[in-house]
Amino acid sequence: MVQEYEQFILKIKKLTGIDLSLYKEAQMKRRLTSLYEKKGYQSFDAYFQAIQQDTKQREEFLDRMTINVSEFFRNAKRWEVLAEKIFPRLLLSKRKLKIWSAACSTGEEPYTIAMVLSAFLPLQQIEVYATDIDENVIARAKLGVYPERSLNEVPLEVKKKFFIKEGNFYHVADEIKKTVTFKKQNLLSEKFDSNYDLIVCRNVLIYFTEEAKHLLYTKFSQALKTDGVFFVGSTEQIFNPNQYGFETEDTFFYKKLP
Repeated sequence: MVQEYEQFILKIKKLTGIDLSLYKEAQMKRRLTSLYEKKGYQSFDAYFQAIQQDTKQREEFLDRMTINVSEFFRNAKRWEVLAEKIFPRLLLSKRKLKIWSAACSTGEEPYTIAMVLSAFLPLQQIEVYATDIDENVIARAKLGVYPERSLNEVPLEVKKKFFIKEGNFYHVADEIKKTVTFKKQNLLSEKFDSNYDLIVCRNVLIYFTEEAKHLLYTKFSQALKTDGVFFVGSTEQIFNPNQYGFETEDTFFYKKLP
């Protein structure tokens, strides 16, 4: 049984990119055994065959294995500000933007950025860099397959244009997937690239200590161009933006000062 589970882990990693060995073994094994028995399978081998051959089984497996706390167009009014105010200003002087979605989780955020920006630029001119510390959520993000609940706030026309529905799941269109490059990164310990026009880091900093937040605000500010924008989550207002070389451009949007 142990060897069979180890083989299952290896085969799943090859098939999906998700590394189940990063999870607590006893807990994960229990969860999976309960899942495959409920589906009527007798072993990990039999369950893997089903996952490999049946898209619906594979999507249900992925949905159970990765905890999805993100969603597309989360806090929709903020995305309207990005579309109506921030992008038009940033695009006044150039036709290509350097954009980073930091701590991107399962990919909803960087894909949303690309979808919003597609109203202004051809998709071939859009590049979004997306990072997260968790290899499993990055693997899930690259697949671009989401349950219906992740699309609660997606405008109908965007849903029709950029998603393909298969069963109970939605697949992000390939042309949107091609605009995003995913990479593993530890925000606290690794160096940031520079000259970004827009950095989006939402609903992440609430989990850090005040010391860590101070370090990250400083690093994000240094990574932005003058007049570049830092977009945070709706519980993450910066009360002293000047300390980091920012001024408030709109609620939860901070502009880098010269």
